[in-house]
Amino acid sequence: MTHDQPYPELRTRVRELCAEFPDAYWRERDQAREYPQAFVDALTASGLLGALIPTAYGGLGLGVSEASVIMEEINRSGGHSAACHAQMYTMGAVLRHGSEAQKQTHLPAIASGALRLQAFSITEAQAGSDTTQIVTSARREGDEYVIDGAKNWTSRIEQSDLLLLLARTGEGARGEGLSLLLIDLRAVREHQPEALEVEPVRTMFNYATNQVRFYGLRVPASSLIGEEGRGFRYVLDGWNAERILLAAEAIGDGYWFTERAVRYANAREVFGRPIGVNQGVQFPIANAYMQVRAADLMRYEAARRFDAHEPCGAEANMAKRLSSDASWAAANVCLDTHGGNGFVDAYDVERKFRETRLYRVAPVNDNLISAFVATKVLGLPRSY
Repeated sequence: MTHDQPYPELRTRVRELCAEFPDAYWRERDQAREYPQAFVDALTASGLLGALIPTAYGGLGLGVSEASVIMEEINRSGGHSAACHAQMYTMGAVLRHGSEAQKQTHLPAIASGALRLQAFSITEAQAGSDTTQIVTSARREGDEYVIDGAKNWTSRIEQSDLLLLLARTGEGARGEGLSLLLIDLRAVREHQPEALEVEPVRTMFNYATNQVRFYGLRVPASSLIGEEGRGFRYVLDGWNAERILLAAEAIGDGYWFTERAVRYANAREVFGRPIGVNQGVQFPIANAYMQVRAADLMRYEAARRFDAHEPCGAEANMAKRLSSDASWAAANVCLDTHGGNGFVDAYDVERKFRETRLYRVAPVNDNLISAFVATKVLGLPRSY
């Protein structure tokens, strides 16, 4: 299954790296719920994980378009970008809003792999998708912030050296009073281990996520990114990139599912002929493939606008929604094509099936995207 795709040399580079980590590698990590450290180390060493970091800071200096191709190809190979995708976009907060000292200190080290910035702590159990209602506090005391509160869905904190934390430093409507802090977890683990509690959460697929609690954690005031009280704006600034990158992951899954379905339909013989000869098998695969291709076009448009510094909120959200729909449709078609074998772990369909379901709810629920398009694009009354 081939069609002309942008960035062929970059794709070849990613595919060659991913070929060193075949299905069995990811299957074993999934069964053990084990972080794919060897893969992340290889991706870091290749420089690909520093794609969005400017060359002046030791990165590749690429755009979101190219970064999205990297994420797509990882998932298309049978891997799972959730192990490392946050490092692609979390460093953007430092790049766009950090001080020059913060950039010089952290970005080259992130690009080289000397520092790992995989953890982003925003969501709280009660606030859910309404980020403006978070209550975890960062209270200023002299040259320090004192942090108290709890977060859920803080992924990869145990695999990170740095943590981006959104906390309340004051009051205000619609996200005012929230600030973004870059916390050195190495110093916390050495000097204040009692102030940070990490509780791993087991999910339906291999995803290193946690609940975290802060008990009077003290961090230097220099941890503040940008201006106090403007952290929510900085988070919003990075959400379009996040949506585009995760849309690309879902698209990678969609291609994986359709390619596997085609392969199986051509090879599996029942009643003396390949099952792929039956239109009842062919048409669902073809329809799913067309959905993936259509979502792919919206991904490229969103990425193009982002890289050109054009407004892209609508396109980024639509790309995420269309790609999650397409990957889920392709997942079901692939499972149906494999029949009972689709439920057997050796075929990897059931693993990827569980993984791709994430995109219907994260990084933003599909219904919230429908609400965004209805109100922000079509001009319908606001519902929330």
